[in-house]
Amino acid sequence: MADTKTYATGKRKTAVARVFLVPGTGKISVNARTAEDYFVRETNRMVMRQSLELLELNDQYDVQATVAGGGHSAQAEAMRHGIARALITLDPERRSSLKRAGFLTRDARKKERKKYGQPGARKRFQYSKR
Repeated sequence: MADTKTYATGKRKTAVARVFLVPGTGKISVNARTAEDYFVRETNRMVMRQSLELLELNDQYDVQATVAGGGHSAQAEAMRHGIARALITLDPERRSSLKRAGFLTRDARKKERKKYGQPGARKRFQYSKR
């Protein structure tokens, strides 16, 4: 199992992350760029690493990810979801701690569609009595 890649998909809103875990030194590459280069905000980098930090596996796996769709925050959360799923594929014993932290739950909240005859999803045009 020394040279194998473990694959998992993570999702959030419209963002999809294809995550590959390889035993290594802790390097993270996103769309062939470093994580520091791709995610400008420190909070997004922190969110992305949360599932590895929870299990204290930061320096044991290299992460190679391809993300598409959504914004940077949704992509970071999609990566966290994908990394958590890949870690479970490697060792099912980790499931309970990742589940307790909420990293396995696919956050299903999406933008609600705009309806015809009104300006937005829920907003109505101003009511005129006369």
